[in-house]
Amino acid sequence: MSRLLFKKEGRAKFISHLDLMRTMQRVFIRAGVKIKHTEGFNPHPYMNFAMPLPVGTESVCELMDFETDAPIDLAALPAALNAVCPEGIEALEAFDSDNKFKYIKWLDIEARLFYYNKVHRPEELMSFYGAESIIMEKRTKRSVSQVDIKPLFTGLTVEAAGDGELLLKARLAVGEPALSPAQLISALSQISPELAPDYAAFKRREVIDKDMNPFR
Repeated sequence: MSRLLFKKEGRAKFISHLDLMRTMQRVFIRAGVKIKHTEGFNPHPYMNFAMPLPVGTESVCELMDFETDAPIDLAALPAALNAVCPEGIEALEAFDSDNKFKYIKWLDIEARLFYYNKVHRPEELMSFYGAESIIMEKRTKRSVSQVDIKPLFTGLTVEAAGDGELLLKARLAVGEPALSPAQLISALSQISPELAPDYAAFKRREVIDKDMNPFR
């Protein structure tokens, strides 16, 4: 299986996952690369993404698996794709890999927290996330439960990033159970709303395996 590492930033962060799939299909076609398709009345391309990226979230570590009809030069593929990629999407590297996506265990993220009418010091948020347990309400389509999210993140840091802005970085658990960047910030709103930002912007920085190494 061939794998593509790519970025999704800027205006492209507003492309939904479904639209991203269509976009990447068109990009490969325009680059002259034929993706292998399933057989039958409704053929689908052999393309699989590691983790759907929420609309509005940026990433510099997106992974997509694909198969082609014929052997291609993977080293030259990123340049060919970037020549026809839309703004905000950039291919970084293409390579062969048998490492299944299910072995992704952690996700490095950053969150830019904006406070419009109040000022908070990094130490205040560090104190909140440094508690022995952080019990918050997590909602699913079927239920609402109380969950201690403390075991679901590690390496959390907060630093000042400008007037009314803090930069939070953390490593979040992926799989079951998992913690999303939005849920990490939602814990502030639920438990200490005075610390909650007026707006938060998220970015994925790296996908990590069980041995705490970058996943490829």
